[in-house]
Amino acid sequence: MSDAPGSAEYLTQQRASLVPWVAMARNEHGFGYLNADGSLDASKGTELWITCRMTHVAALGLLAQEEPHNSGPSASELRDLATHGVRCLAETFHDGANGGWYAAVGADGPTVTTKQAYGHAFVILAASSALAAGVDGADELLTAALKVSDERFWDEEHGLVVEEWNADWSELDSYRGVNANMHTVEAYLAAGDVLGERRWHLRAGRIGEHVVAWAKSNNWRIPEHFDSSWEPQLELHREQPAHPFRPYGATVGHGLEWARLLLAIDQSLGADAPEGFEVAATALYEQAVADGWDADGAVGFVYTTDWEGTPVVRDRMHWVVAEATATAAALEKTTGEPQYSDAAAHWWQYADECVIDHEGGSWFHELDPQNRPAGTVWPGKPDVYHAYQAALLPELPLTPSFAAALRARGGV
Repeated sequence: MSDAPGSAEYLTQQRASLVPWVAMARNEHGFGYLNADGSLDASKGTELWITCRMTHVAALGLLAQEEPHNSGPSASELRDLATHGVRCLAETFHDGANGGWYAAVGADGPTVTTKQAYGHAFVILAASSALAAGVDGADELLTAALKVSDERFWDEEHGLVVEEWNADWSELDSYRGVNANMHTVEAYLAAGDVLGERRWHLRAGRIGEHVVAWAKSNNWRIPEHFDSSWEPQLELHREQPAHPFRPYGATVGHGLEWARLLLAIDQSLGADAPEGFEVAATALYEQAVADGWDADGAVGFVYTTDWEGTPVVRDRMHWVVAEATATAAALEKTTGEPQYSDAAAHWWQYADECVIDHEGGSWFHELDPQNRPAGTVWPGKPDVYHAYQAALLPELPLTPSFAAALRARGGV
């Protein structure tokens, strides 16, 4: 069997090499931020989004029945890791007085008390995957997370989610963002698949409709930032273009990620899907590749561009090439056209040569424009979620989502 980058054997090896990083991130509060050498960064609090993502990957690893890699976690250890994540989400991160989940916690309690749609989407995702894997407490966690999303973040009038509340839900921030809506789509699809509840798929479709309309009217570059009336704020953070969550301009990786999610919505809803999602997915993918890949004289995807497609932040983020491989695989599954599998193989080769840290483990999270390890936007290696999913997607159907597909295949 070939172990060339992107082959089935290679992807199996990649997944097995990534799950030990979940165990390395474990701390008493959930899962912490990892430095480049895999040690915990004691200067950072334990963040909700990282704890959720690591819980999600532990559950997927359990469902996928990954073979232990070197000293990597066994099935029982993966179950323990997923259980730890669910327990910390239900207890440590949960605001027992007001409901919802704190954005970050430390030894003395919450360190960031805001309630963020981005983090809450990942609570849904983690709980959905843990429920599919039969993890204790996941059912109650998912029920609670969907209730909070429905009551606090879902804006029925607009068919989108709002961004951020203060701790007691008395003040809603005026900012609205597409990133939180993108991960809410991912979470709603996962929950709908695991629970068999179509309403979550339908909500994902409503969000997707807005994004398609905004992107289509903007040359297939997605506006990311909005005011409280959902008017685009195209110049936001022009003076801070490398912001890790709200960068200026078009985010190349989000064009790719949205393309994959639109295909998943389209297949999930079937005849009820909004018109034109497959066409939109192709257009988003093509524009992101044209703008982002090899755009500045060196291989790799730039992080952001301006609204004309000129690179702004030229550093290469690991998650962007991960999403490129995943979206190319999704388009190949949808269309059967070999150009997409060729592209995925090309990007896996690049990832193998430049992004995957074969000596230290995991993936370099950021490279500079010359493809050297950097840490301006994302220091360390805090996240295996994008890389693990990229190595898993080619082996599964596009729908249902990861955990439900693995469960249907016979995982635990």
